[in-house]
Amino acid sequence: MWRNYLTVGIRALAKNKVYAFINIFGLAIGMAACLLILLFVRYEMNYDRWLPEAQNVYQFQSWYHSRETGRDDYLQMTPYTSGIALKKDFPQVASAVYVYSNDPVFEKDGQAVATENYLYADGDFLDAVPLPVARGSAHLLAANQAMLTQSEAMRRYGTEDVVGKTLSVITKGQHLDFKIVGVLRDIPKNSHLKINAIVRLDFPSFLANERQFFTCWGCQNGWVYMRLKPGADVKAMQAALPAWEKRNIPDEMAGDIRTNQGDDQDWHFVNVKDVHLGPAQNGAMTPGNDQRTITTFAIIALLILGMAVVNFTNLATARASQRAREVALRKVLGANRRQLITQFIGESLLIAGLAMVIALAMVELSMPWFANFLNADLGVTYLGSGGILLPVIGLVLLVGVLGGLYPAFFLSRFQPASVLKANKSSADPAGSGRLRSVLVVGQFAVSIGLIICTAVVYLQTVYARTVDPGFKRENIIQVEELSRYQLINSGDMIVEQMKRVPGVDAVGRTGIGVATSNNNNTGFI
Repeated sequence: MWRNYLTVGIRALAKNKVYAFINIFGLAIGMAACLLILLFVRYEMNYDRWLPEAQNVYQFQSWYHSRETGRDDYLQMTPYTSGIALKKDFPQVASAVYVYSNDPVFEKDGQAVATENYLYADGDFLDAVPLPVARGSAHLLAANQAMLTQSEAMRRYGTEDVVGKTLSVITKGQHLDFKIVGVLRDIPKNSHLKINAIVRLDFPSFLANERQFFTCWGCQNGWVYMRLKPGADVKAMQAALPAWEKRNIPDEMAGDIRTNQGDDQDWHFVNVKDVHLGPAQNGAMTPGNDQRTITTFAIIALLILGMAVVNFTNLATARASQRAREVALRKVLGANRRQLITQFIGESLLIAGLAMVIALAMVELSMPWFANFLNADLGVTYLGSGGILLPVIGLVLLVGVLGGLYPAFFLSRFQPASVLKANKSSADPAGSGRLRSVLVVGQFAVSIGLIICTAVVYLQTVYARTVDPGFKRENIIQVEELSRYQLINSGDMIVEQMKRVPGVDAVGRTGIGVATSNNNNTGFI
């Protein structure tokens, strides 16, 4: 029986090549677009899930709410002293570490080269965030030890075999040497972490001239990460934070006015899997995303697939009169309605299966461009962890059944007597034309809506790229880190020296630079 259904379905497609081409390729394009978008959605929602023990690794965040302006400013960064207080007051914390990012100058063979994305840690970062290690030690057990990623090792030394070598850098005016004890696997792109190297420092000696760093509750300079003990109740820990703030954050006096950093900010435990799509996106290592945006993309993918299914249904019902005589003859020969419904749904599944094969070919061909456009590690795997074979089969069944259900019931309702009399109008069930009109109108409404949304997003992107920021970017040079203790008393002299440089029209100083996300009083010219 099933073999007969398959044979009839193939013959029907072969007999109507134009119909088959339009139906299969139209459905394939919709499926391909849906798959590409859903692969991107899955990629975004899987940030940092590759991290070992990710369910127990948390980032401690500072969320500001100004009582004066009502403005919210959610930071991933938090002060150094908060990490110290956490370890002291929460026994659920198995390990906690404070890190901040810096771009030191790398020294080798008398040459100095700029670096980026180096993390300075006050403890064993890998004990709190267990990153995969390619070779060497899996821990930074002492100060003045370092670990490079595979790419950074190749970039600086031309080999990954760097365990035991010395990493020499200049940072904050200091020459520092670190013993390389391990090599990290490169951090995947679907991570909020951006790391080329991790070095462990003795912060009290390294920042001996910046004593405020150790006690300031308003200095969001870096990140606090922690690994909780298995079974820790995070909700209970979060509920205990208001009392923790009152115990640890001291009052400050501005003249006769009492202030407290806890008045305008709250702290939150955020699992690393939730950082990328979380509300706190300021002070991030890598740009995050928004949960609503990802949900919108998922809805768009389903709308595109829905339009393809509606188009498939319309085409099937529009040519119903061409198959009316076949239905009538089958009923005369003894076929019942259930058998006819099964046959037509089988044909629908055949079309959906062929369309999916073509859609997968389109996805495979477009994936390199798509991944490069999004700067993402996107790929298609069919088996194993992350394989899409079962979802693809499910999608074929869903599309085949949804797209073929109404045409199957529609065609199976034809009455043999009416059809064989060649009375076309009586062969068409009442209301069928009205339903097709509703489907077509709905399809066009969704299409027009998506086109309008695309146009609005494009125009907003063009506007953001071309709007006048109020200054000429190409004529401004910024020099940062002028708040270092070695330079803090030389600011006026540096400004005067720069004014004498030919071609310089004006020089000014500021705490926070132009068009930067720097949240600290770093010092810029």
